[in-house]
Amino acid sequence: MNRRHFLQHTSLGFGWLGLSALAASEAVKSRKRVIFLCMRGAPSHVDTFDYKPKLNADSGRPGTRAGTQLLGSRWEFSRHGQSGRWMSSLFPELAKSADDLCFLHGMQTELPAHPQAYLQMHTGSSQFVRPSLGAWTLYGLGSLNENLPGFITLTPASGFGGAQNYGSAFLPAQYQGTRIGAEKRPISQAEVANLRPRLPAAAQRAELDLVQTLNRAKLAREKDAPQVEGLIASYELAFKMQSEMPAVMDLAKESAATQKLYGIGNAVTDDFGRKCLLARRMVEAGVRFVEINHGDWDHHAGLGEKLPANCAAVDLPLRGLLVDLKARGLLQDTLVIWGGEFGRTPHAEGTDGRDHNVKAFTLWMAGGGVKAGFSHGASDDYGYEAVAGKVPIHDWHATLLHLLGMDHEKLTYRHAGRDFRLTDVHGSVVKEIVA
Repeated sequence: MNRRHFLQHTSLGFGWLGLSALAASEAVKSRKRVIFLCMRGAPSHVDTFDYKPKLNADSGRPGTRAGTQLLGSRWEFSRHGQSGRWMSSLFPELAKSADDLCFLHGMQTELPAHPQAYLQMHTGSSQFVRPSLGAWTLYGLGSLNENLPGFITLTPASGFGGAQNYGSAFLPAQYQGTRIGAEKRPISQAEVANLRPRLPAAAQRAELDLVQTLNRAKLAREKDAPQVEGLIASYELAFKMQSEMPAVMDLAKESAATQKLYGIGNAVTDDFGRKCLLARRMVEAGVRFVEINHGDWDHHAGLGEKLPANCAAVDLPLRGLLVDLKARGLLQDTLVIWGGEFGRTPHAEGTDGRDHNVKAFTLWMAGGGVKAGFSHGASDDYGYEAVAGKVPIHDWHATLLHLLGMDHEKLTYRHAGRDFRLTDVHGSVVKEIVA
């Protein structure tokens, strides 16, 4: 049965939601937000957060795949925090927040190719054009600030599916992500186009009213035109953004101590630190979902040099983000996610690299209702495959929606004759990690 219920348009901008009336009313109340720290290219779990002493002991011996040799991690692991979480020496700053982290060591995905795995992580499908995780979140919960986009992606990947990773697909267009910045360009150079008004406010409002009159007339003629509805909403949002977005983007308003906390001003951490501080300012201002993109973590070669460089770029800003969110009382309602599309092999590729591994990888989350200082699942002694607490992508998505106060089976949208959802016909909530 189709359980879509119409909600009256409010300042939150709700339209048709695939939720029961009760679930929808609860969604309106939700203050939950998401900051997704996406490490494009797949970080090596066995060198970062999944400690494998047997792999280190057997380094150089034949791997389980023909013609391969096991490659132990060259970085020391130690326990951190009162929870005693194992973490690599590559993350000395983040280790100070070990008691805030919830590790998922049994992550699995389906295909060992970046574009497909990246798309599945973002949309639930590696084959078809589907709404992104951010779009589903915004669709289900609505915006917390009518003057700002509900979903923003910072410097998204141009490949690996491109705009599909933050698109709305068949959902109304107002739920797609707003892109700020471009891959491989400093975020300090990023601008939101046309934020500066061309006309006085009254004249611009009159101009927009005329255009919207024409848009609404077209909508009245066509009756069901989601693209026109999305256009109307995007025009209104663009007008409102001119009053608030410039202030949100202005990091100069932050104290010198706060900027230092994020590593701003340090050549190694400045770019990612700016992204993290922007994300905090955005969720604080009412943006529902912010994705921060960082890459490239695809270390087929040069692991000894490239992995430490990537970790150094994000380590201090990650710690700064968690400390700042916690100090402001935002962490409890903000789900922070860190991870990539799959893991890396315990055996070497060449002499100093690791290949793709979809059978086991690690990501971590913090805040937003997850257990703090906790580890769920495990891979085998070498890190080849998850052997306990397996979490396929659909289960992970179901769990994320649950943490945000939504039932993944009820968050649906009717398209092409059937009800679609982020988890398709799959998904089970990983209740073990819910606080």
